[in-house]
This record gives sequence, C-alpha cells and structure tokens, in this order.
Amino acid sequence: MTATNPAADPRAFLEHLYQAAVQRALPLHNTEAHLPPVPKGRTIVLGAGKAGGSMAQAVEALWPADAPLEGLVVTRYHHIPPRPAGLPQRIEIVEAAHPVPDAAGLAAAQRILQMTQGLTKDDLVLCLISGGGSALLTLPADGLSLEDKQAINKALLNSGANIGEMNCVRKHLSRIKGGRLAAACAPAAVVTLTISDVPGDDPSVIASGPTVPDASSCADALAILKRYNIDIPAALTAQLESGALETPKPGDKAFDGHAVHMIATPQQSLEAAATAARAAGLAAYILSDEMEGESREVGKVHAALARAVALHGQPFSRPCVILSGGETTVTVRPRQPGDAKGRGGRAGEFCMGLALGLQGQPGVYALAADTDGIDGMEDNAGAFVAPDTLKRAIAKGMKVDRYLDRNDAYGYFEPLGDLVVTGPTHTNVNDFRALLIL
Repeated sequence: MTATNPAADPRAFLEHLYQAAVQRALPLHNTEAHLPPVPKGRTIVLGAGKAGGSMAQAVEALWPADAPLEGLVVTRYHHIPPRPAGLPQRIEIVEAAHPVPDAAGLAAAQRILQMTQGLTKDDLVLCLISGGGSALLTLPADGLSLEDKQAINKALLNSGANIGEMNCVRKHLSRIKGGRLAAACAPAAVVTLTISDVPGDDPSVIASGPTVPDASSCADALAILKRYNIDIPAALTAQLESGALETPKPGDKAFDGHAVHMIATPQQSLEAAATAARAAGLAAYILSDEMEGESREVGKVHAALARAVALHGQPFSRPCVILSGGETTVTVRPRQPGDAKGRGGRAGEFCMGLALGLQGQPGVYALAADTDGIDGMEDNAGAFVAPDTLKRAIAKGMKVDRYLDRNDAYGYFEPLGDLVVTGPTHTNVNDFRALLIL
C-alpha cells in the first residue's frame, strides 16, 4: 500500500490507514505461529464468524498437505473469500445470516455439534472463532424456537445493550455457546484460534465464547433482559430463574488441556494504522481500543478533542492523526409518523455525531468504518467526514440532527458521496476510527 499525501487527498489517506488496519488482522498473516502439532488421530476444524472463511483457508494453506484435515465453518453471507489458485478445499465453509440468525445458521450449528460425536483423546479439534459467531452459530435452548431467538436478537440489537450484555444473554439461551461446544468435544484436545472484535479481547465474549468457560450466570442474563425490557417466553424465564440454563464455569474439567490463542486484536490494527501515519510524516495517537457508549455521543466527544487540537494545539499538536477502536452502540429510536426506516450502523452514526460536533471545523477530516467491511446491515463499511460535510448536506436540504433522530446514517452520507464502500474484508477487529487534523 502506498500512502497518498495527507494534505492533498485527506480521504485517500484515511482510507489508506483503514486498509493498513485491516491488513494487519487478516488470518493468513497471523495463524501459522499458533497452529498446534499434527495429532495422532483426526484433526477437525470447527468455527463461526465473519472471518471464518479466511481463517479456514489460512489453516488449509498452512496445515501439512499430507496430514488429515476436515471440518465445517460458518460465515456470513458473501463473506467467503476467493479461493487461492491451487489450494485444495479440505474444510467445508457454509454461509448464514448476521446479525439476526436464520435457518442456515441453525442447520450449521446442528451439524457442527454432531461432528463432535465419537472423538477420542488422540483427536484434535481446531476451533476458529471470530466476531459475528453469536448470530451465525445459533442453536436455541430447549423450549426456544428459532423465531423466538430472532425476536430476542433483534430486541437486543435495538436496545442499546453493549456486546458483553448481549452475549451474556445469548450464551444462556443456547445449546452451543458459552463453552458448550468445547465441552461437547471431550475427550479430544481443543485449540481455539480467535480474532477479537470486543473491548478487552475477552475470549468468553467473542462470538459468545463457544469454546471457553463462562463466568456469567443465568441471573446475570435475566437481569439484562429485565434492564432492557426484553420479553422472552415464560418457560425460558423459569429456566433462567432456576439456573437450568447455566453454562460451564471456569475450573470445569471439560476445559482441561484446552488452549486459546488470540491471533488478531483491535489494538494491533490500530498500531498498524499509527505506523502508516507516522511513515507519512504525521504524529499518531491511539486513544483506546476499548471505547464503548452511544455512537453519536462518542462521535461528539471525538469532535471536541479534534477541535481542541485544531484551535489550541491541545492535547496534541497538529498535524496529527487520532485513532480509536472498540464497539459502540446504537439505540434505535421510535420512528415518527411518516418517517422512512433508518439505515445505517455504528460507524455511520458516529460520523453523524462527529460532524454535528465539529460544526465544519477547518482542517479536520475523519473516517469511521467497521473492519469487517459492513456497517450494520448495509453495503458500506462506514463514512467519511470533511469540513464541508454539513454545508453540502444543507445545500441538499438535509439537516444532520433530523437524520440522527431516525438513525439514518446511510441516507445522510449516500447523497453526499461520502459512504466508504469496501466490500467484505474477511476479518473483523471491530470499529476503526481515524481523525486527521491538518
């Protein structure tokens, strides 16, 4: 990747930083050092997540050609990367829906659980886990239908709950998440390779931790459902209250001898972007890889920081790049009569809040995008903000606060030509945000 001149083409430069972050998180660059030795028995690869296809291909490329290899991985629709020429397929890759699960994800989860039957202590299960696995690996608890699970998932997504809260609920309403997949693999050895898309890089939160112990409880899940006024069938409430849906806990012998390796993290990607910025002669500062909160409010806070740098040279001197990551949330507001349904995701909502807070501040440009290439459920990765964003929007009769009211980032940035469209990147280390202050 060749960097453009930041001042001559700020948007191209910010896109260059985004690509540097994505490249750092691609599985083929990060897998080899964490592969275990070939076992005496079978090697079965099981996995789920938006990076599942590229993780499976990395294992196929790196695993000895003369060693047995089989398995099944589920990824999001249209997230299977092109197969490299000459690479034989030894791991089946299937597709399912995200962020709301569908019948294809249910079928894949059932098959994955079935493949754990009959394993021995001489066998190895290599689990490939990445963000998005919670929706893709869906196997509802007994008494919960797929339709019920879909409704609960939609309610969680719209509630403003953070990723840890959502995944706590998902674990306890599943027959495969929250360590249950690893428990089903006994007595085989289990090695988990994971790509983090969560603040803090906690493997028990990534994809709802299907292969690691779960320290949360049924009571925690029930409290979250009550906090966000999310209804579930009465029979499930009773099971949560009784503890019947409890997950395997730390210290459980089911996890003896298991290993977990974090092969890519948000912090590593932010550091790669910072290195790219410095190579272009700019100072670069990473605020945090764990930022959470309402996307629009996080955008306004970033705007205040950028204005302080631009106007006062504090806390950083310009020109510089400010980077951050994490997983923000979008609480979907009730639509007003006559309003079209809002379209967008966390990155776009952040950019609207940022533009509102910047108020056209000269010399400040920004890009926010999801590192999987998809912001929410749309076809864009995120959006771009420039000093004239608000002015150009007003010229088209668009006021940013009106679009914020209906969570319509896509509708705001598309007419401006400021959507960032990359297509699926085949990895996922969550939100990426870069502010360029000239």
